[in-house]
Amino acid sequence: MKSLERLLKDEAATIELGEDLALALKKGDCVGLSGDLGAGKSTIARAFLRAMADDDSLEVPSPTFTLVQAYDLRIPVAHFDLYRLADASELDELGFDEALSEGICLVEWPEKAEEALPAQRITLSFTHESEGRRVRITGPDAALERIARSLAIRAFLSDAGHADARRRHLSGDASVRAYERIHSADGEPAKILMDAAKHKPGPILQDGKYYQQLAHLAEDVIPFVAISELLRKRGFAAPAIYARDLGKGLLLIEDLGSEGILDAEARPIADRYIEAVRLLGRLHAETAERDIAIADGIVHHIPDFDRTAIKIETSLLIDWYLPWKRGLPASDTERSDYFAIWDELIDILGSGEKNLLLRDFHSPNILWRPDRLGLERIGIIDFQDAMIGPTAYDVAALVQDARVTIDRRLAERLLGAYVAERKAQGGFDEAAFLRDWHLMAAQRNCKLAGIWVRLMQRDGKPGYMKHMPRTFAYLQHALTHEVLTPLREWCIKAGILVSESAN
Repeated sequence: MKSLERLLKDEAATIELGEDLALALKKGDCVGLSGDLGAGKSTIARAFLRAMADDDSLEVPSPTFTLVQAYDLRIPVAHFDLYRLADASELDELGFDEALSEGICLVEWPEKAEEALPAQRITLSFTHESEGRRVRITGPDAALERIARSLAIRAFLSDAGHADARRRHLSGDASVRAYERIHSADGEPAKILMDAAKHKPGPILQDGKYYQQLAHLAEDVIPFVAISELLRKRGFAAPAIYARDLGKGLLLIEDLGSEGILDAEARPIADRYIEAVRLLGRLHAETAERDIAIADGIVHHIPDFDRTAIKIETSLLIDWYLPWKRGLPASDTERSDYFAIWDELIDILGSGEKNLLLRDFHSPNILWRPDRLGLERIGIIDFQDAMIGPTAYDVAALVQDARVTIDRRLAERLLGAYVAERKAQGGFDEAAFLRDWHLMAAQRNCKLAGIWVRLMQRDGKPGYMKHMPRTFAYLQHALTHEVLTPLREWCIKAGILVSESAN
């Protein structure tokens, strides 16, 4: 197995490595901590656990006598000390296999149970060197890549003037992106670390391209930087960018806060949603520029939400949802009819209004800043997939929030607030907008139904399936517009929806 080495000059460096590991390890990782007494095994275990708990005062007793100590953290952690283990077979009695299946296992003195521990584990071997310690990290390639990435983030922060920053997990999402909250030692306001390594190509689907290319999705951080600059220049509250490594996909950005537009029970706060939809009205009233220079020789061209992108997204319904729902894939006739309907609907969209789409403008990506005024109260994040397309798309994403139920009364208030904002700007075709809103709502929900299944089956993330009933309730409403009658009839015939007359 490959290895990494680090010289830890003092205890602070050992604690820092423990924090860095807390951002790299995941469920199912077994980490052996090897070295003489006083080599740093307990120090790094304690730092790791406190970082995972985001609690610098967390009591971390030595498991020397109990042999194992369990912690119910963001990822469950079991801390084993096998120094007093009489026989490797005793590991079963300690619940090792169950702990590893549910979380992370830290194992001091792994030599005591070498044959009973996973062969594909991570090992940190500590040796004394001068006044400090040298640690050699070995493990499977995938695990070492995660650890190396975390160490690269530490180096990026150091180069940005935050060598002693405290890193804490913030969130991940349905993509490969991850976020950390960065606390500087000098007491400056917290910042956000955006970790978005360049996307790895997927299987070729059509025209020699993979899904991200066909859907025009961001494959690096360049679009995020460009759209942030565009929004900020126009007076919207997107994060400022303090440091960036475009090649590695690392950004240090402004922390816009953690208060959102949902209440403590995850219900929509109407006034905040209304302010968010009014922001869209302002955004769509001014034509967006298409080419944004962010560095010498680097210009981001905002792509179109074109026919190819719209159809590859709607294909998720027929490629992922339908086989899961029925247990059988779509027939050739069903596929042909489905995409023919979408071609006609996309032709209809051609006469509608086009402008900048943020693409995921809904509750997870909207922050509320009560200490600000006007548009500054709405913080916007996660807009790297922005495109130029029907303005109704973003309104549909907000009014039919994928992760929270928007009741019919609030939905009508939101649409009314958007229409009023646009009419105040002049030159707004309300009828065409409402037609396109239903169409874009249908397109988005067809996409989401497939995404929830894909996340469960391909990516091992079943938690998103809880949104499926809401997605279909939204789809049912979207399909009430007469222009979508052919799609509604196709869905009923395919067994995706039930005809109202059958109820």
